[in-house]
Amino acid sequence: MQTLLVAATCFSTALLPATGTASTDLPVLNDASSATVSLDAEYRLGRNWARILRAQAPLLDDPISYQYLEDLLWRLLPKSQVQDRRLELFLLDNPTFNAFAVPGGIIGIHSGLLLAAETEGELASVIAHELAHLSQRHYAQRLEEERRNRPLMLAGLLASILVAAADTQGGMAVLSSTMGANAQGQLAFSRRNEQEADRVGMQTLVEAGIDPHTMPQMFSRLQRNYRFYGQRPPEFLLTHPVTESRIADSLNRASQLPEVQSHADNSDFNLIRARMQVHHSESPQKALATFRAATQDSDQLHNRYGLMLAAIAAADFALADKTWNTLDASARRHPWLLLSRVERFLAAADSASALEISRELIALYPDSRPVRTLHARALRETGQLQQAIRIYKQLTRDYPTDTLIWFELAEAEGLAGNILAVHEARIEYFLLTAQFDLALKQLEYAAREKDLTDSDRARLEQREQEAKALRQEMKEQF
Repeated sequence: MQTLLVAATCFSTALLPATGTASTDLPVLNDASSATVSLDAEYRLGRNWARILRAQAPLLDDPISYQYLEDLLWRLLPKSQVQDRRLELFLLDNPTFNAFAVPGGIIGIHSGLLLAAETEGELASVIAHELAHLSQRHYAQRLEEERRNRPLMLAGLLASILVAAADTQGGMAVLSSTMGANAQGQLAFSRRNEQEADRVGMQTLVEAGIDPHTMPQMFSRLQRNYRFYGQRPPEFLLTHPVTESRIADSLNRASQLPEVQSHADNSDFNLIRARMQVHHSESPQKALATFRAATQDSDQLHNRYGLMLAAIAAADFALADKTWNTLDASARRHPWLLLSRVERFLAAADSASALEISRELIALYPDSRPVRTLHARALRETGQLQQAIRIYKQLTRDYPTDTLIWFELAEAEGLAGNILAVHEARIEYFLLTAQFDLALKQLEYAAREKDLTDSDRARLEQREQEAKALRQEMKEQF
């Protein structure tokens, strides 16, 4: 961990400029920043930075919540000014409310942001704001500004994203020190970027059919909650300063935009928010008490869903079943609720029942990421390893940078006794998490396996060359 933090600090001077796209035919928004770092370099740097992020920050293994956020991101992206749409979304298992955009199309969302927002529009406003930072290449512009002043300031800012993703207190220490050393001119430059991101982000909301007033609403909520943080405000408020003037400016901008005939439906948002409430609860018993009270106060679907999830977390499967039986027929057909029934049976080690439901879901939603993921787990738990491996391999082709899928594939291959395949899945996992020495060690183990074909040896040799080249590239970059 310490090595990664040092590396993050060292390479962020090179990376922080990059915030946009990799396509060289994009319009140049700032000639100086384009001279400092090319769009292609931004993309490469950002994707390599993501390797370190995967190694350092805990990712949330929740395919249902991830799919919801990815769908929301892709609802906004076509309406944004981002032209290179090779984005990668990270859902971090972190209860603090924060989001960030990193050069090369990296969008990071802390799970706590789903708790801070109270409507889907408020959540969308934060994502639209981060997309605007990417489209306007603000990091590249800031590098050009700091190139003449204090490049190490930028190094600390980007490194703090990595630290804060894994350790809120550590990230706060790094970020506070770098902000404290900042000059007034740099702060003004940052405010200009934030104002532009607000303006561009609001336009994205309007184009996506979302009320732009949700952005100042979110700002106001964050500012009201600021007092609860004392001397340790959340990273989002430090990297995205919220002031009365900014709120007033965003309200004024929203009032000047075309009126949106919004038919906001927060039902799915509320379901995902209930998942995060249970996940981040102090204990399953605490979550049970919270949602028992919530269902008594308001018998809404998301409250009963939260109660069912809390019961599963507390291993009170009788209560989980009782709550399920209170749902009407339409709710029981909702794919997320059905997937949570799969989760319930997997948690109770009743893999046969889990598989029965997941088979029905895979027939209805054959391309769904969460359905495929949970179906593969049910197959693995029932010993149907080859079928599970087939689905995991399909998922790795569709989502080649998802380390959680590679990890599960390695587990399934190991249970099936496919030792070479275990090595190869682990090699990919280590490369995706910037653990190059471990990847090379795994390649050594793989090369010692018996009965390797000429094709196997050639493939391993190629992977070794790729691993060494990537390690050298990252040394040069960072």
